[in-house]
Amino acid sequence: MTDVHSAEEFRVFPKTWGAEYVALGEVHFRLWAPGQKTVSLRLDGEDTEMSASRDGWFEILATGVSAGSEYNFVLADGTVVPDPASRAQKDDVNGPSLVIDPTNYDWQDTEWTGRPWEETVVYELHFGTFTPEGTFHAAIDKLPYLADLGITMIEVMPLSQFGGKHGWGYDGVLLYAPHSAYGPPEDFKAFVDAAHRHGISVVLDIVLNHFGPEGNYLPLLAPDFFHKERMTPWGAGIAYDVDAARRYIAEAPLYWLEEYHLDGLRFDAVDQIEDSSDKHVLIEIAERIRAEITDRPVHLTTEDCRNVTFLHPRDEDGSAPLFTGEWNDDFHNAVHVFATGETHAYYGDFAESPETLVARCLTEGFAYQGEVSPQSGKKRGVDSTSQPPIAFVDFIQNHDQTGNRAQGERLISLAGDTRTKILLANLLLSPHIPLIFMGEEYGETNPFLFFTDFHGDLAKAVRDGRAREFEGHAGHGEKVPDPNAKKTFERSKLDWEKLGSPKGREWFEFTRELLKLRQEIIVPLLATAKGGTGKVIETGTGYLAVSWDYPKGRLAIALNIGDAARPLPEMPGRPIYAFPKKDHPERLSELSHNSIIVSFEKA
Repeated sequence: MTDVHSAEEFRVFPKTWGAEYVALGEVHFRLWAPGQKTVSLRLDGEDTEMSASRDGWFEILATGVSAGSEYNFVLADGTVVPDPASRAQKDDVNGPSLVIDPTNYDWQDTEWTGRPWEETVVYELHFGTFTPEGTFHAAIDKLPYLADLGITMIEVMPLSQFGGKHGWGYDGVLLYAPHSAYGPPEDFKAFVDAAHRHGISVVLDIVLNHFGPEGNYLPLLAPDFFHKERMTPWGAGIAYDVDAARRYIAEAPLYWLEEYHLDGLRFDAVDQIEDSSDKHVLIEIAERIRAEITDRPVHLTTEDCRNVTFLHPRDEDGSAPLFTGEWNDDFHNAVHVFATGETHAYYGDFAESPETLVARCLTEGFAYQGEVSPQSGKKRGVDSTSQPPIAFVDFIQNHDQTGNRAQGERLISLAGDTRTKILLANLLLSPHIPLIFMGEEYGETNPFLFFTDFHGDLAKAVRDGRAREFEGHAGHGEKVPDPNAKKTFERSKLDWEKLGSPKGREWFEFTRELLKLRQEIIVPLLATAKGGTGKVIETGTGYLAVSWDYPKGRLAIALNIGDAARPLPEMPGRPIYAFPKKDHPERLSELSHNSIIVSFEKA
């Protein structure tokens, strides 16, 4: 164990819960378990009773502890449980935890100072399906490819240890332990280290709104960890106003940012994080991150179906004192209906004049800004016109919107190559922050299905629930794949051989050209871009034209996926991009079927 006073240099975050080295060979174990009368530490096979305090904490100082030692907590009735704040598991979520010395990894990215938010192009990936091996280590080999493509940020789906070998990660139960099937903590650190050497930021999707159904021993240890009356769609609501629970939740984001040198976090479904404290736990988390991490930009995004802006204020200089951006599901949903005509389930909110809603998202942010949602019958959202364009993270597909289809189809399988290319060009050349879902850049057609690795009654409950979920949805004519079947997981892996095909290379070059153009033309506009500058030029069936006026220039996009050609509206400056390619795009007088024109005028 290195000098504990050098925690910042060696990237150690001292957690309130769990096992912490305090000196060479000395580890302090701490567990909050007010639901238990006695707790023992089982360390390398030997049990020692822990001392208890009145407020429910159990603790013990152990000496002669080597990194990698196995430990559990043993309850009075003999039940053996892992450490809820484990830094790593030996194998699965129910087995032994491992003592980890965070100073053992030798970081090489000491010169890394991060990248500004306006340069961001997000690439969302799932480690288990990104490579054939499905590991942190294997993913390192793909980093030169992503850097060459023009990716500036990798967003990894949740890593906290969850039940089974494979799953999406949103059912994590050990919030501080990287999922062991992907590799040890050192391998994830090596991935982040290598990404930084390639100029790529890494952010983690983190789930603070619920715990998964397998391996969650917190109700047994501390019933007060959960709210007695409130449920989320995925399980019991967390009692964020209880001090020990709040510490467990609020320290996790800082832990991942500091020990793994991450560049940001995406907070899942924050609308389900209900907190009655004087200061909402999300505000506390954001303020603490801003105060404690000042050596690099830290980018914090939220997913929130409410369409709110109070978590994303901007200072006078445009900086974000709390959260940096918001996943814009409205944009995706409107684009999906626009491209496919599907109006089942929540797409029903976007069934009427989807091109108008796409245009509104592009120019103002949200499609719903206080209007009544036909699906819920309630008003949704607030005015978002004052938000800068970089407050919105847009996408035409992601893990949710692909995997939450019965058959997991990607947009290319639903809308076709040409239409999908037009929508991708629109995504990558708009002033919003774009997100690409892994494989999208080379035209991947393999589905991304919902998969788990549960067994027994839990597996049956998930399988039956999944089938019920899609009654009345598009794609339900076929049998819904069993989430627990290994084939479902295997079908969701990327097929890298497609990249070597003529079609795959064509898609890759298409995407790379767009990203190069984005960095050259679009990114310089964004640092000083404010809200209220978007304008809808014109919309019609299958057609839209929009523009933005920023201090450094004017940008406009017109696209047509309708059946007939449209007269090209008046657009600022000169065309900088056209698809399909035109020899003389500046002479165009009409927008043909399945085409897009982007123009720019420097201020």
